[in-house]
Amino acid sequence: MVNLLGEDNKDIKTEIKKIGVLTSGGDAPGMNAAIRAVVRTGQYHNVQVIGIRKGYNGLINGEIKEMYSKDVSNVMNLGGTILHTARCPEMMTEEGVDKAAAIYKILGLDALVVIGGDGSFRGMESLAERGVNCVGIPATIDLDMNSTEYTIGFDTAVNTGMDALNKLRDTSSSHERCSVVEVMGRDAGYIAIWCAMVGGAEDVMFPEEKGNIDDAKVIQQILANRSIGKRHNLIVVAEGVGGTQKLAQKIQEITGIQTRATILGHLQRGGSPTAVDRMHASMMGYHAVKAILAGEKNKVVAYNRGRYEILDLKEAMQMEKHIDREIYDVIKILAI
Repeated sequence: MVNLLGEDNKDIKTEIKKIGVLTSGGDAPGMNAAIRAVVRTGQYHNVQVIGIRKGYNGLINGEIKEMYSKDVSNVMNLGGTILHTARCPEMMTEEGVDKAAAIYKILGLDALVVIGGDGSFRGMESLAERGVNCVGIPATIDLDMNSTEYTIGFDTAVNTGMDALNKLRDTSSSHERCSVVEVMGRDAGYIAIWCAMVGGAEDVMFPEEKGNIDDAKVIQQILANRSIGKRHNLIVVAEGVGGTQKLAQKIQEITGIQTRATILGHLQRGGSPTAVDRMHASMMGYHAVKAILAGEKNKVVAYNRGRYEILDLKEAMQMEKHIDREIYDVIKILAI
């Protein structure tokens, strides 16, 4: 592991002339700030930066454009990704990976910066086995990447969810209803548990606790709240748990309390990135290029214990992390 904080030009060890950058998988607010940092850090060090459109699809099909500082002006406030992104089934095949690696070499790239989530990093592993020098920047609203405590897009997604919960609480309170709200997160519950905490939810259901999820306990909590005068309830459900509509129907049938289900869906992917996402994206983009210039190969930029780190790709993919169960316990205490 190499820590690159505070390094400057004297740390450049290799003659890097051309790097590529792409965004892959699901879009995440802050990706544009990362692209901007890669392009401008590269330009500062006289490195040619090639933007690759539509993720690995664009690499396989040679959809490229040389990028200059002016190309990334006024993009930090934009959601989504100016390079666009797409799922790439071809990267799940040996032939597809072979073609992507061949195009990388034809383009004369010295390194490839991949901004994306866990699936994108698995694609990097396959490319690295074929001689492609990859450096990954973790970007996914789900926060489900084991090697890093933070992923680009998470803070914006949580803030979007919190804003929605605030609005739903207003109408639930007015009508004395229960609101069951499904948030994104794929198979991880980070968004759900954070939204539940900052949105003041009475309960939260997330995949990591799937074996302990009990609809009866949720309904019991709602009835207990009603018995002490609470006239509205807010339940957060992670998409990896699902069954949001059925749960709302069950609550209404058993309690008699009018209950509505709301699925936020891709609303949480969009929007202008928060200051937190812009800061992490900018720093991670900078460190990715600095790692390449320092001669690092097949690495991942991570943020752990308050510091940016450069981790070995294979090491990063083998790491594990778990949701802090204490957050759930606090949610339940504060909901009383």
